[in-house]
Amino acid sequence: MSLSLRLLIAASALSLAIAPTPAIAQMNMPGMKMPMKAKPAVAKKRAAKKAARKKAKPARPATVREAPVARKPMTMPMPSPAAPPVPDMKHMDRGTAAPAAGAMAMPASDHGAHEMAMTGALGPYPMERESSGTAWQPDSSEHLGSMTMSGGWTLMAHGVVNLTYDHQSGPRGADMAFPSGMLMGMARRPVGNGTLQLRASISPDPIMGRRGYPLLLASGETADGVRPLVDRQHPHDFFMELSASVSQNIGRNGSLFLYAGLPGEPAFGPPAFMHREAIADSPEAPISHHWLDSTHISFGVVTAGLTFGRTKIEVSRFNGREPDQHRWDIETGRLDSTAVRLSWNPTAELALQGSWAYFKDPEQLEPGVDQKSLSASLLYARELAGGWKLAGTLAWGRKTAEHHKDDAFAAEASLKHRAWTLFGRGEIVENRELTSLHGPSYRVGKLSLGAVRDFRVAEHLSLGAGGLFAVNFMPDALAPLYEGHNPKAAMGFVRLKLD
Repeated sequence: MSLSLRLLIAASALSLAIAPTPAIAQMNMPGMKMPMKAKPAVAKKRAAKKAARKKAKPARPATVREAPVARKPMTMPMPSPAAPPVPDMKHMDRGTAAPAAGAMAMPASDHGAHEMAMTGALGPYPMERESSGTAWQPDSSEHLGSMTMSGGWTLMAHGVVNLTYDHQSGPRGADMAFPSGMLMGMARRPVGNGTLQLRASISPDPIMGRRGYPLLLASGETADGVRPLVDRQHPHDFFMELSASVSQNIGRNGSLFLYAGLPGEPAFGPPAFMHREAIADSPEAPISHHWLDSTHISFGVVTAGLTFGRTKIEVSRFNGREPDQHRWDIETGRLDSTAVRLSWNPTAELALQGSWAYFKDPEQLEPGVDQKSLSASLLYARELAGGWKLAGTLAWGRKTAEHHKDDAFAAEASLKHRAWTLFGRGEIVENRELTSLHGPSYRVGKLSLGAVRDFRVAEHLSLGAGGLFAVNFMPDALAPLYEGHNPKAAMGFVRLKLD
């Protein structure tokens, strides 16, 4: 073999020995970290393994963002008593319980075990707005009574009976124990697109005797048909109210109504004092009674009225004579007197009224003397924080007879918390009956403060115990008759209340 051929074979062998290694061979060589063209496939394989590991791994506890923990259902904010909704009367049976602000209607089978929200008997507004006679009070007023259903009728009852020991100091005062109070029953049912309501109210007052109980600076009516009562509060008649009313709705927010009573209460003044929440817990009558609300027992009343939203206007014809000394009977007389009242509840916490009345021959001991009266009042009631309840009254009345104009002012307030109630009243009265039937006008005043504690003895029955202290104020001309400018008074009482 020639030298040139040998050299050619050796060069070929050397070139094969140093030529680049194929890619597949490089993949199998240990320690090699060179980039590999098979990377996409490996990445896919790794992603599959990672997904498998994640699936097999226990689930991490859910965070609030991922899955909120189940909680108690959230209650929707209920409408405030300041603005109770007006029920749609087109879709509601007026004689049955209906939902209202903050309360639900309960089925008839509950028989009053729970509060049932209802509309008023005289119009499509909350029942809490109605008070004595046809008078209004704030929508947020406390509503007392036991309620049940019977057939198509809704039945209610409430009342209070006091046993009071009374001490009035000075020569014109006296000490006495006496019963007082009232028991009231009501029945109502739907009639047409309105409501028929029957109401009866009686009082144990006549048991105390015709002369009533000692109360300095009080006057009005007569004890025996001969002499007026002075420095004493007359008893109320046994029959305080026997009345019927019927209403028919006009649209969603209005109504027409007719009210009749023998006895009943005409459209004059604020609600009677034993119905005003601010002072209902006091066993003591106000000395301004015959300026503000003595018409709450009138033997013969017919009232027609119109309500539209938060406003009411009404006119009464009634027997204007004061009840006589016979407290157990029912009297009759001509409907010869007139009263007109405008009421307005601008908010759920307020009730305002202005009224005028003409009384034909009202006083038994002053025949032929007519009287005119004016009245204006503001009633307030509001729930406070922590279960406290505040109620108040500001009232003014004027009597005009034989060209004499005499005014009376009253301010009342109560603060309730659970079983305790604090109450107070301040009054200023221009009175012509303290020295004689036609005497001069004396401006006198009174301030009283009291408290009562109730103890629940049954579901709708409580027993209470309380007392009050009062200071009277009078001018120099009267001081010698009372042995001082500021005679004192006190009352202690126990009561049974159906609520």
